[in-house]
Amino acid sequence: MKTNPTPEILAYYTSQGPMTDPGGYGHLFDDLSVNLGELCSLVQNNLLHVYWAERYGRSPSEDEKATLNVRPMSQKLARMQASDPRPLNETRSLEGRQIGNCRDFTVMLTSILRHLRIPARARCGFGTYFLPDHFEDHWVCEYWNETQNRWVLVDAQLDDFQRNELKVTFDPLDVPRDQFVVAGQAWQMCRHREADPQKFGIFEWHGWWFIWGNVVRELLAYSKVEILPWDVLPGCMTHEMEDPLPEGVELALYDGIAALTLAGDLAYQELRAVVERDARFQIPTEIFQSKVG
Repeated sequence: MKTNPTPEILAYYTSQGPMTDPGGYGHLFDDLSVNLGELCSLVQNNLLHVYWAERYGRSPSEDEKATLNVRPMSQKLARMQASDPRPLNETRSLEGRQIGNCRDFTVMLTSILRHLRIPARARCGFGTYFLPDHFEDHWVCEYWNETQNRWVLVDAQLDDFQRNELKVTFDPLDVPRDQFVVAGQAWQMCRHREADPQKFGIFEWHGWWFIWGNVVRELLAYSKVEILPWDVLPGCMTHEMEDPLPEGVELALYDGIAALTLAGDLAYQELRAVVERDARFQIPTEIFQSKVG
């Protein structure tokens, strides 16, 4: 996406946030290649998607699935090193990979890129390449390609096996914008009656409330706070949205936030201000609440 971000914006997305900061495990990233394909392979070498695990031949236990609720990269790396202290680029067995989801693949790649001084951020939205005629809840990484002077979407989850199973024809290192629909765009598509909100979500969870939840997660990701896919902020996220949406002040708020997330770098200051000043979008100090997951 060609938005000509300022040096301030690029510097902001080059520094770590509370979720991507590797903490005392940053040395694990020190000698990694800056080759994007190799970095995605490294992420895939250390993570196994919980919903794909059995198709690879592994049935993770409930204890192994507990890593899904670990938010910060520093804690994920601590668990990885506790189970296998070798460098991250040494081959892991299927059983040696940590159970994760699309958010985890995205956060790990974003963390590595920032450590390597490459601007990167997480994007929350919906993938069109998982099920026919459906927009699947999904996260990808977006990094600044200085040579091409544009933001590029990268799906670090899609290895050769998944690409073959899903019959993906595009390059996961440069995901087309019509294949991954960011949350704000999904909101506007449904508001304009260009798409059915019931086709956005995952499993039995879908609809307006799900799309709005991802808009909020996308908003927070712009401020480098990548919450879990099932985290809920009690002040601004609800399961009570029905179709058609009621007209009113809250609807104007939803439309405005979705538009801000779509504006991206052009609304950098406004995006940051919403999270910093509006109590509805601030993270609870104790722990996030979960209703789905």
